[in-house]
Amino acid sequence: MLIAIAQIRPALGKLTANIEKHIAFIERAREGGAELIVFPELSLTGYIVRDMNFELAMRSNDSRLDPFREQSRDITIILGGIEESEEFGVYNSAFVFDDGKVATYRKMYPPDYGIFEEGRYFLSGTSAKLIQTRLGKLGVLVCEDLWHLSLPLVQALDGAQLLCVISASPTRMAGEGSLSNYELNSQQHAALCRLLSVNMVFVNRVGVEDGINFWGGSQFVDAFGNVVISASSEHEELLFAQVDSDVVRSARRESRHFLDENMYLLQREIQRVIRNHDSEKE
Repeated sequence: MLIAIAQIRPALGKLTANIEKHIAFIERAREGGAELIVFPELSLTGYIVRDMNFELAMRSNDSRLDPFREQSRDITIILGGIEESEEFGVYNSAFVFDDGKVATYRKMYPPDYGIFEEGRYFLSGTSAKLIQTRLGKLGVLVCEDLWHLSLPLVQALDGAQLLCVISASPTRMAGEGSLSNYELNSQQHAALCRLLSVNMVFVNRVGVEDGINFWGGSQFVDAFGNVVISASSEHEELLFAQVDSDVVRSARRESRHFLDENMYLLQREIQRVIRNHDSEKE
């Protein structure tokens, strides 16, 4: 599988312009032979949407998403947007377009600390279920979700061999701070890929929005924890990464710690911890 990594700078609140940019990148990815293209978190809307969240929210059958449905006939597309549920709840979601259909993953841990305000404007998703595509079952996560060990673990146990992580990870300033964020995240990605024996594509945005810098550094990491390709911290880029189907097999044969993971033991121990936690609260 050839993956296209679309590290872009969305325009805040400019849905039409952002859609046009996505289509241009998709067409370039198709010309390059990619079977999958991944964009950053909230790539359709920009990140600091605040009260624009309702105005920019879309359901999966929204006609404005029709161009992606059409484009997905021969390339699978993962992008970030704001999803409105049937109950009118608003979520920070990943939209996955595949063969003319669309599925969504709702971010489960919208942060609300430090410079983050997502918890004020978005509800939390409730399912880490894999998304079935013609390329196989994909694990999809949104930014902060990757920092909660349970989610990539659950998706790997459910059969994901590729984790697709879309992100809008900010830092207060450019330069040295950006490098530090890249190194920290890259170390985490390598550790997770090694421990779970999975490949990972991580796509972060770039640019400054409302005074906040986004550090880019999108990358593809293989199941051995090797960074195969990495983007810059400043510029929009379209990178290509070849996924070797034998890498996961080789990683799990070389070290079978993931294959030995006992999900029933995990279930029992989590239930025990929950019981203890509940009894302490009484």
